[in-house]
Amino acid sequence: MNRKVEIHCLGIKDYKETWDYQEELFKSTLDLKIKNRRKEQNVPTKNYLLFVEHPHVYTLGKSGDFSNLLVSEEELKAKNATFYKINRGGDITYHGPGQIVGYPILDLDNFFTDIHKYLRLLEEMVILTLAEYGLKSERSPGETGVWLDVGTPFARKICAMGVRASRWVTMHGFALNVNADLGYFDNIIPCGIKGKAVTSLNVELGKKEIDQEEVQQKLLKHFGKLFDAEVEECLIIPSFRA
Repeated sequence: MNRKVEIHCLGIKDYKETWDYQEELFKSTLDLKIKNRRKEQNVPTKNYLLFVEHPHVYTLGKSGDFSNLLVSEEELKAKNATFYKINRGGDITYHGPGQIVGYPILDLDNFFTDIHKYLRLLEEMVILTLAEYGLKSERSPGETGVWLDVGTPFARKICAMGVRASRWVTMHGFALNVNADLGYFDNIIPCGIKGKAVTSLNVELGKKEIDQEEVQQKLLKHFGKLFDAEVEECLIIPSFRA
């Protein structure tokens, strides 16, 4: 059982390139698990957590509704945004500058084999991080992610989540709005949920900009504790070679 987690800091990277990189790491872990089973061996699998910031992009989960994208292809180009239909769960979401996007590629056999627990711990990681900034955030029943003022007319999402798992190996993950341009959310029905707003940490704190590196370190601290993981030093990845 390997509880070490490699942290890969990718900087600002194109969504499709990052998705391909995720798939490469995901496949290498999955292939090793299958090889272990066939050869009756127990070579430890690796775990990764990728941190990245994307240029403006909209992604639609495999069961999502395309009608939740409210702009045309031409309008997307005018906004310097791209669109991808991808293989995670969930509906449509937005990624862009000012977000901390995290992609855990974990072999849950190294931790626990429970996808619901996995999602709840990712949510708890964000909830505990936001609490350090004086914000009370929580889960919204039946709606994955992290919210503020749940159960009121002012409910708003601050962190979206969508994952994929195969043989207990995960990919995709979470997007926490830290200094996000919320105007880009007007082009979609976020996560397919009508009538609820989206917010960002800087807006909630009434500040022009929040130190994203500081937020990332807080996320890592809580991730390590919640998953009982040995979090390694952040590796700066200049190119996508696993």
